[in-house]
Amino acid sequence: MFTFIKNALSSKDVRKRLLYTLFIFAIFRLGSHIPVPGVDASAISELSNTGVLALLNTFGGGALKKYSLFALGVSPYITSSIVIQLLQMDLVPKFTEWAKQGEVGRRKLNQATTYTAIVLGFAQALGLSFGFNQLSGLGLVKNPSTATYVTIAIILTAGSMLLVWLGEMITRHGVGNGVSMIIFAGIVAQVPKDFYSYYESSIVGAGDKLQQNLIVLALIVLAIFISIVVVVIMERGQRRLPIHHAKKVSGTNTTAHLPLKINSAGVIPVIFASSFITTPQMIFSFMNTEKAGPVLKFFMKVFNLQHPYGAIFYTILLIAFTYFYSLVQVNPEKVAENLQKQSGYIPSVRPGKDTENYITSLINRLSGVGSLYLTIIAVLPIVIGFFYKIPMNLSLSGTSLLIVVGVGIETAKQIEGRVTTRRYKGFLYQ
Repeated sequence: MFTFIKNALSSKDVRKRLLYTLFIFAIFRLGSHIPVPGVDASAISELSNTGVLALLNTFGGGALKKYSLFALGVSPYITSSIVIQLLQMDLVPKFTEWAKQGEVGRRKLNQATTYTAIVLGFAQALGLSFGFNQLSGLGLVKNPSTATYVTIAIILTAGSMLLVWLGEMITRHGVGNGVSMIIFAGIVAQVPKDFYSYYESSIVGAGDKLQQNLIVLALIVLAIFISIVVVVIMERGQRRLPIHHAKKVSGTNTTAHLPLKINSAGVIPVIFASSFITTPQMIFSFMNTEKAGPVLKFFMKVFNLQHPYGAIFYTILLIAFTYFYSLVQVNPEKVAENLQKQSGYIPSVRPGKDTENYITSLINRLSGVGSLYLTIIAVLPIVIGFFYKIPMNLSLSGTSLLIVVGVGIETAKQIEGRVTTRRYKGFLYQ
């Protein structure tokens, strides 16, 4: 560990990228404390710690509780990404065509994702402002009017898109995937506060229950440690698929390996599933549900993580997104095509369509294990919460833990890759 840190800091390029990433984090944390003009954030301080709003507050590093410039976080962009990626699956021919155009098509899809995120962000900002103002007894917005709501929505949407742009800057000039790093920073920023809150409520003022609460705290820390170990092992686990390359000159074969991760999708399914749950639940939380019909009540249960139906639906989403995004990440069709161009083949498998089908079936089998692992880590704390009162906030839940550890591993791999590249360059130019 210390050797890795020493090697990373010894690289000028990596050091500059780390400092740049920390600088973006500082901007993110500063913006999370600047409230939107014309609102009284204290009116919703308690509301933002309940239900799905607590999840949004955690991912935004407490920005929603302060109703700051970054109150929406990157949620609209993630939701937009889900929509655009689903539309590429032969639902919109234009998007399907762009997906096959390489770099040019990717830029067009990114542009469509951005425009969709702006629309979704504006609608979400209007809903948040109006809904929170009603729930707070008309205490959030100081001068409620159409112009005020539109102004607040524009500011929140601009803040969300600024956050997405900062994430893009991290991807280009920093380390790690920008949007994931922003979520990572938001969750990590909440962890010390959650531990302190638990210390104040359950340790300082525990009285006769001090010993019991200390045991609970020790069990929570142990569970977090075991979860981190499991996540690290699973995220690094891979199936090495042997690839033979025929040399045209000598006629001999050379052997290489195609590494397929057990969980090729990484933490993306967790982020996508959480975002898919948050929007409907947020809408329901602002509605007057006392006279709701049976259909609306059913959907309220489905999009509620505190209900068994919600836990089941969340599990289904995790499994579906794991299978879907694993195939997106690896793309068996392109892998088979590239192997054929490079005169490569899998032993006992014919090149072309048979290779594509073989890789697809292998990824599906690996995704089965990966989805089971994601489900256990993300859903098990929710299930335990049905039977026992877990005295910790969402920043330490299975979902947040998966994101933090998964993003940390991917970022460490990227840093290690850059350090290795620097070593090779130094060797070549000596």
